[in-house]
Amino acid sequence: MIYLITIACVIGIAVGQILFKLSSSALSKSGSLFSFDTLVILVPALALYGVTTLAWIWVLQKIELGKAYPFMALAFVLVPVGSHFLLGEKFNLSYFLGVALIMVGIIITLRSAS
Repeated sequence: MIYLITIACVIGIAVGQILFKLSSSALSKSGSLFSFDTLVILVPALALYGVTTLAWIWVLQKIELGKAYPFMALAFVLVPVGSHFLLGEKFNLSYFLGVALIMVGIIITLRSAS
């Protein structure tokens, strides 16, 4: 259960990053941080980050930081994948190599922390 919430925190952080990108685009178009188009994306992004932070604190009450934190590296995988599908951003073969190295690093780190 704790690892499920840990993964949910990582997904929340990744979604929050994509929402921040969308809010920055809305800010560029509107020219105002307080425009409706900007706030309608920024406020949920900040709320998601807040809830995710509280959940992360709960996770850290239950498990060691060294066991939980490697999961945060998954955000380096999820954010670009999400940006590709949701924002149309491109990445190349070297990205996939980097993702593979991150995943291997997570596996090695988690196995050594056990």
